[in-house]
Amino acid sequence: MRVFIAGIDGYLGWPLAQYLAARGHEVAGADKFLRRGWVEEVGGQSALPIYSMDERLQAFHEHFGMPVLFREGDLLDYAFLRQFLADFQPDAIVHLAEMPSAAYSMIDQSHAAFTQQNNVIGSMNVLWAMREVCPTAHLVKLGTMGEYGTPNIDIPEGFFEVEFRGRKDYLPFPRQAGSFYHWSKVHDSNNIMFACNLWGLRATDIMQGVVFGTQINEMGDDPRLCSRLDFDQCFGTVINRFCCQAVIDHPLTVFGSGGQTRGFLPLRDSMQCLAITIENTPEQGEYRVFNQFEECYSIAGLAEQVQQVSAELGLHVQVNHLDNPREEREEHYYRPDRNHLIELGYIPTSDLKAELRTMLRDLMPQRERIQARSAVLIPDIRWNGQRERSNIIDPALIT
Repeated sequence: MRVFIAGIDGYLGWPLAQYLAARGHEVAGADKFLRRGWVEEVGGQSALPIYSMDERLQAFHEHFGMPVLFREGDLLDYAFLRQFLADFQPDAIVHLAEMPSAAYSMIDQSHAAFTQQNNVIGSMNVLWAMREVCPTAHLVKLGTMGEYGTPNIDIPEGFFEVEFRGRKDYLPFPRQAGSFYHWSKVHDSNNIMFACNLWGLRATDIMQGVVFGTQINEMGDDPRLCSRLDFDQCFGTVINRFCCQAVIDHPLTVFGSGGQTRGFLPLRDSMQCLAITIENTPEQGEYRVFNQFEECYSIAGLAEQVQQVSAELGLHVQVNHLDNPREEREEHYYRPDRNHLIELGYIPTSDLKAELRTMLRDLMPQRERIQARSAVLIPDIRWNGQRERSNIIDPALIT
């Protein structure tokens, strides 16, 4: 298959290109390198050194024996996007090119507005470009389990049957997002569903849990093939952040009680799930939703697991409970479904502790690199709009 990856330079995009190439697919991709700029803006850097795109592409060609057709560009540049898709004519489009941080979207008005414009309009442009130049392609859009919020009932995969006043219907499950970032994803879902109904496009909306991990097998031992791994308050997802804290003897920062429960999956299994989705195309006009995660854990439970595995490796870390900067329920019911990918063949490949051991071993050589930016491990972005320090710049100035 010919697969186009928007956001190919990112945490998921770069390993996905490798995973797909190893399975014999032809890959093209676009990126504006905004993630590199956003992380630098908030004072962070990748815990694992990241090479230039030219060096990455060279390593890819050497390792997989095939090139990646890459063009630097922005999805907000409609002419660029339309021309690239017209030239490549993909069978599948994997959209990973959105600003992915709840905290970043809550910094202030300019960051909230930027998040909505970048994410919603970028996705809208993808839909229009598909309609105009590759209407039979399959859109695989990365959403988030955060679209659902934490309802006091089980969470289905996108749709559920409702009975009201004696009548039944099959409707989208209500979204209860908790940040301007998560609401941008909800708007995407509605627009994609509408485009499939209106124009006969085909799409899979991935409600993905929190991804963690440093490796997939296809990377081998070439450091140019490594993906990034962030640990700052905006882009460092919780397990990745905990592991970076552990290797520098920094207390693990649990927000509030730590009773918040979410779905998680390793990077290697995210790749497996995305490939399965790409290779199992929906019908023309079909909009489907997959919940993509492996297991559900509480944040406090994850901190305990990281603490235990760290001790096995000679790292003795403490756990600190901080005032929660977010507006969220810290104790709640959480039981989402995840049947569709299992039915298509998804088999989890690694348990949590095994993945934690791999991560900690990969991060130990980067202690000095992490320590140099350790100030970003303490959150100061508050959902109420107040911040303790204001060194963040307008995102529109990042190029």
